[in-house]
Amino acid sequence: MLVEDNAGDAVLMRQVMGESKIPVNLHIARDGEQALIILSDAQFQPDLIILDLNLPRIPGSVVLERYKSSTPIVVFSSSWNEAEIQNALKMGAREFIQKPTDIQEFIDAVCGIIEKWGAPNESGAASAK
Repeated sequence: MLVEDNAGDAVLMRQVMGESKIPVNLHIARDGEQALIILSDAQFQPDLIILDLNLPRIPGSVVLERYKSSTPIVVFSSSWNEAEIQNALKMGAREFIQKPTDIQEFIDAVCGIIEKWGAPNESGAASAK
C-alpha cells in the first residue's frame, strides 16, 4: 500500500513497481484519512505500507500513531527534520527514507524498498531480506 498525496510521485512509484522483479499489487491512498479507512478493513492485509508524512487531512505521523500492526511501514518523505525522522521510527516505522530529488535515485530508492520489505516469505508475510 502506498500513502502518497503527490500525484507525480504516485504515478512514478506505480510505474517503478510495475517493472519490479517482485510482483506488486499496489493500493494507493491519497491522504491519511483514506489510508486509515482502508487499513481499518480487516480483509485488507498489505505486506508493506509506504507512507509519506506530509499528507492532507491526517498527517502520516498520525497514521503511524493510530495504525498498529506487524505490517512493515517504511516512511518515504521529503522531510529532513531529524526530530520528525526519530519520531517516525519511535512510532513504529521500520525505516525512514528521504525522497531523492534525482529521478534515478528516486527509482533506485523505490526498488530498494520493494526488494527489502516487499517480498513475501513462505507464510505470506513481508520479510526483511
